[in-house]
Amino acid sequence: MDTNTITTLQAKQLINENLNTIFSVEFTKKNGENRLMVARLGVRKGVKGIGQNFNPSEFNLITAFDMQKDNFRMINCNSLISLKIRGKKYKIDDLSHFCTDAQGNNTII
Repeated sequence: MDTNTITTLQAKQLINENLNTIFSVEFTKKNGENRLMVARLGVRKGVKGIGQNFNPSEFNLITAFDMQKDNFRMINCNSLISLKIRGKKYKIDDLSHFCTDAQGNNTII
Protein backbone atom coordinates (compact mmCIF):
# COMPACT_ATOMS: atom_id res chain seq x y z
CA MET A 1 0.00 0.00 0.00
CA ASP A 2 1.40 3.39 -1.01
CA THR A 3 1.67 6.07 1.64
CA ASN A 4 1.00 9.69 0.75
CA THR A 5 2.22 12.60 2.86
CA ILE A 6 -0.32 15.20 3.97
CA THR A 7 -0.53 18.02 6.53
CA THR A 8 -2.49 17.98 9.77
CA LEU A 9 -5.09 20.31 8.25
CA GLN A 10 -5.58 17.95 5.29
CA ALA A 11 -5.91 14.98 7.67
CA LYS A 12 -8.57 16.80 9.72
CA GLN A 13 -10.46 17.62 6.53
CA LEU A 14 -10.35 13.98 5.37
CA ILE A 15 -11.65 12.77 8.73
CA ASN A 16 -14.44 15.35 8.91
CA GLU A 17 -15.51 14.85 5.28
CA ASN A 18 -15.97 11.09 5.76
CA LEU A 19 -18.77 10.94 8.32
CA ASN A 20 -19.69 7.36 9.32
CA THR A 21 -16.55 6.00 7.64
CA ILE A 22 -14.33 3.75 9.75
CA PHE A 23 -10.74 5.00 9.82
CA SER A 24 -7.58 4.39 11.81
CA VAL A 25 -5.41 7.15 13.15
CA GLU A 26 -2.12 7.10 15.02
CA PHE A 27 -1.22 9.98 17.28
CA THR A 28 0.77 10.76 20.42
CA LYS A 29 -1.30 11.05 23.57
CA LYS A 30 -0.79 13.85 26.08
CA ASN A 31 1.22 11.48 28.30
CA GLY A 32 3.68 10.79 25.44
CA GLU A 33 2.41 7.33 24.46
CA ASN A 34 1.58 6.59 20.83
CA ARG A 35 -1.99 5.44 20.24
CA LEU A 36 -3.54 3.65 17.28
CA MET A 37 -7.29 4.18 17.25
CA VAL A 38 -9.89 2.62 14.95
CA ALA A 39 -12.76 5.07 14.98
CA ARG A 40 -15.56 6.80 13.15
CA LEU A 41 -17.52 10.02 13.34
CA GLY A 42 -21.29 10.40 13.37
CA VAL A 43 -22.04 7.77 16.02
CA ARG A 44 -25.12 8.52 18.13
CA LYS A 45 -24.80 5.56 20.53
CA GLY A 46 -24.96 6.72 24.14
CA VAL A 47 -25.41 10.39 23.25
CA LYS A 48 -27.72 12.08 25.75
CA GLY A 49 -27.99 15.45 23.99
CA ILE A 50 -26.34 17.36 26.83
CA GLY A 51 -23.21 18.28 24.90
CA GLN A 52 -19.62 18.69 26.03
CA ASN A 53 -18.30 21.18 28.59
CA PHE A 54 -15.88 22.63 26.04
CA ASN A 55 -15.39 22.99 22.31
CA PRO A 56 -12.84 20.31 21.25
CA SER A 57 -11.87 22.21 18.08
CA GLU A 58 -10.52 25.06 20.24
CA PHE A 59 -7.90 22.58 21.47
CA ASN A 60 -7.37 20.98 18.04
CA LEU A 61 -9.17 17.80 19.12
CA ILE A 62 -11.70 15.67 17.26
CA THR A 63 -14.30 13.67 19.18
CA ALA A 64 -14.65 10.22 17.60
CA PHE A 65 -16.20 6.89 18.54
CA ASP A 66 -13.42 4.39 19.32
CA MET A 67 -14.53 1.08 17.82
CA GLN A 68 -12.17 -0.96 20.04
CA LYS A 69 -13.01 0.77 23.35
CA ASP A 70 -16.72 1.05 22.42
CA ASN A 71 -16.80 4.62 23.68
CA PHE A 72 -16.09 8.19 22.62
CA ARG A 73 -12.48 9.39 22.68
CA MET A 74 -10.55 12.49 21.61
CA ILE A 75 -8.03 12.51 18.76
CA ASN A 76 -5.21 14.98 19.36
CA CYS A 77 -4.67 16.57 15.96
CA ASN A 78 -1.53 18.35 17.18
CA SER A 79 0.33 15.06 17.29
CA LEU A 80 -1.05 13.07 14.35
CA ILE A 81 1.40 10.54 12.93
CA SER A 82 -0.66 8.65 10.35
CA LEU A 83 -4.17 8.18 9.03
CA LYS A 84 -5.76 5.34 7.08
CA ILE A 85 -9.12 6.09 5.52
CA ARG A 86 -11.02 4.59 2.56
CA GLY A 87 -8.14 2.21 1.83
CA LYS A 88 -5.48 4.91 1.60
CA LYS A 89 -2.69 5.45 4.10
CA TYR A 90 -1.34 8.92 4.84
CA LYS A 91 1.70 10.06 6.79
CA ILE A 92 1.34 13.40 8.57
CA ASP A 93 4.38 15.57 7.86
CA ASP A 94 4.13 18.56 10.18
CA LEU A 95 4.64 16.98 13.63
CA SER A 96 7.54 19.23 14.56
CA HIS A 97 5.40 22.37 14.45
CA PHE A 98 3.30 21.48 17.49
CA CYS A 99 4.00 20.80 21.16
CA THR A 100 2.31 20.87 24.56
CA ASP A 101 3.54 23.44 27.10
CA ALA A 102 4.02 22.84 30.85
CA GLN A 103 0.36 23.66 31.57
CA GLY A 104 -0.86 21.14 28.98
CA ASN A 105 -1.85 23.74 26.39
CA ASN A 106 -1.29 22.94 22.74
CA THR A 107 1.09 25.46 21.17
CA ILE A 108 2.69 26.02 17.79
CA ILE A 109 6.49 26.22 17.75
